[in-house]
Amino acid sequence: MKISTKGRYGLTIMIALAKNYGEGPTPLKAIAKAHQLSENYLEQLATPLRNAGLIQSVRGAYGGYKLPCKPEEISAGDIIRVLEGPITPVEGIEDEEPAKQALWLRIRDAVKDVLDNTTLEDLIRHELDEPKEAYMFYI
Repeated sequence: MKISTKGRYGLTIMIALAKNYGEGPTPLKAIAKAHQLSENYLEQLATPLRNAGLIQSVRGAYGGYKLPCKPEEISAGDIIRVLEGPITPVEGIEDEEPAKQALWLRIRDAVKDVLDNTTLEDLIRHELDEPKEAYMFYI
């Protein structure tokens, strides 16, 4: 399973809003500028997040977006499912032999467990962490 820019930038929006929780709405323009992202693209991502009830929009001169609830009440899984769709490592597992089916389901469940048990509160606590070296598994 690979998370696209939709999921990655959606998490960026949500983490920024979580950091500003309780301080009023945050304009997407400020998030885009801080992270050097396209404001138009972030607007496209904000629509499904708003429709899912994960963010609220506030109109006006001092408008923007805010979280409707505490950061610890929103999981990474909530965000990823809205922007990426269902969490599934392989399409058509029902056609696989039982051993491979079991493997794909275990992988899916492990990914879902991590995403569903990681909240926005958890993510904003990692702001001061040192970046980890990226790695890739090739199968």
